[in-house]
Amino acid sequence: MNPSYNQLNVKQVSLSYENWLELIKKPLNARPDFSLENGAINIGQVLGRFLGIPLDADEYYNNLFDYVNNAELHLQLLSEDSLNKAIDNSHFQSIQKVLNIYQEQKLSINRFTAFLDGEQLLLKSTIPAIHRKIREAMIATLEHFAQFEQNGLENPELRRVLVDVVKWSINHLQPVLEKADLQRDMPKFLWYSDFKKSHQYFLYYLIKIGCDLVIFHPEGKDALAGFIDGEIFTYHYQNTEKAEPFPTEKRSRKTTVAYRASREIESILNQEGSGLYKPWQLRDYTPSSLTLRTTYDELYLIGKEIAMIRPDFEVANGQVKIPTVFAKIKGVSKNRKEYWERLQAFSESEYSLLIRKLPFTMPGTSDFRYHYRNALDPDGLLSVEKMMQAHYWPYSFLASGLQKGIAHAVRRICDKPDLKPLHGESEEEVIIYLFSQAMHMPKSLIQLLERFDYSQQVPKVIVYNNEHAGMFSRSDAALLLLLNHFGIDIMIYNPPGHNDIENYLDESLYDTHWLDEVVFDLEYKEPSILKRVLFQGILKNLRGD
Repeated sequence: MNPSYNQLNVKQVSLSYENWLELIKKPLNARPDFSLENGAINIGQVLGRFLGIPLDADEYYNNLFDYVNNAELHLQLLSEDSLNKAIDNSHFQSIQKVLNIYQEQKLSINRFTAFLDGEQLLLKSTIPAIHRKIREAMIATLEHFAQFEQNGLENPELRRVLVDVVKWSINHLQPVLEKADLQRDMPKFLWYSDFKKSHQYFLYYLIKIGCDLVIFHPEGKDALAGFIDGEIFTYHYQNTEKAEPFPTEKRSRKTTVAYRASREIESILNQEGSGLYKPWQLRDYTPSSLTLRTTYDELYLIGKEIAMIRPDFEVANGQVKIPTVFAKIKGVSKNRKEYWERLQAFSESEYSLLIRKLPFTMPGTSDFRYHYRNALDPDGLLSVEKMMQAHYWPYSFLASGLQKGIAHAVRRICDKPDLKPLHGESEEEVIIYLFSQAMHMPKSLIQLLERFDYSQQVPKVIVYNNEHAGMFSRSDAALLLLLNHFGIDIMIYNPPGHNDIENYLDESLYDTHWLDEVVFDLEYKEPSILKRVLFQGILKNLRGD
């Protein structure tokens, strides 16, 4: 390469899934857009994102192994696990020195970069065009930080980002940049899997220098989101799966044609938004509820339907929105036979929990004030991760997806507390009460959630309150609120027409249906033995038992 060229211009080459690998193998002077003119050299850059994972996972991971071990490709692996996090103490002190100067003098970004260069924090190159490009790339990176991070360069995260970009440049970029030849090769990198903010800025910096970069993430997360959205080639595989460690050797298993065809058909039928879901396909999705407004008759029509055919059921972006019913039925209809048949049809289901003795919860006596405050994120909302990792979290034995769903429901009820405050009770005290009660779910309700396949039968909690077996409590109301946010159907029957849940939750949260008569001391009517046997037999047939 003739070092007299002092200007490097970089342009992305047009990629497709079919041609990206051949293009990244090609020397720069054989790629589109390469030219030498007027002291400048123009090169084509390969940038691509590959999100998700194909049907054949073994082949996917074998390909990744080949990409970084193929001598012809020269792709350098970057990932959270592979990054060298060591930094010379003198470099660390120099970064702090430049930050102090910035605070004292309020430097422009150009001068900020000049000070970084003066402290030997930017890489050097014997090729003038690359030497200049490194500084331009740092300016572009700082400008992006100033524009998109809160408070710009005053943001306290600037120090962490700068330290990381400098150390990773020295540890990973410098060894390959020293071998760069602008007519043959610029450094090439493959980023794999999860990322943090510093990783994103380092990748952005590499792109601005002119390096080739391909990103792979089996879960479909985009490391360049918010940096150069929509500007680079992106390929989405059919599936998404939790990322496995980057392969250290090739897998020996081979996928059969029949297995691959079966997975492909399954993928087409069961993708998000298709309306068809295999059993437990959504187990790792986060559920939330959409409480429907219904008439008394609609309550029983919709209550029979599985979740995915209810109005406004929605699955997208790892979330599943479950249309639910939340109703209070006051009094009893004149047609007693119909009243009991409807109630029994729901209460006898294996997906229902009939509660006839109140209260059905035990108020928490521990002070969760400290635990609640310690679980908050900087935005003032509960952190799902902090809750699930805390020693007091009682649901750690459950499947991870269900734990996450419960934690998100706790976060929502505490974000907008709909429990009526007691006299003199502050909003924070109401929230802490909800948080505390959420940690004391009875075993019967936990098991009800465990049976919940989000696209299928919606579990029901049915409270029959004839006021003979105790009184409805505030802790009962708090737990029903949590279950409603999770996506459970809730029906409260009160034959005398008295208040119970109304004392604790605003009536706008649920439907109230007044029936023909108020009846006192009405005992729950068990279904006849014959009817119960027939009903259980139908259930077994439906399940294929």
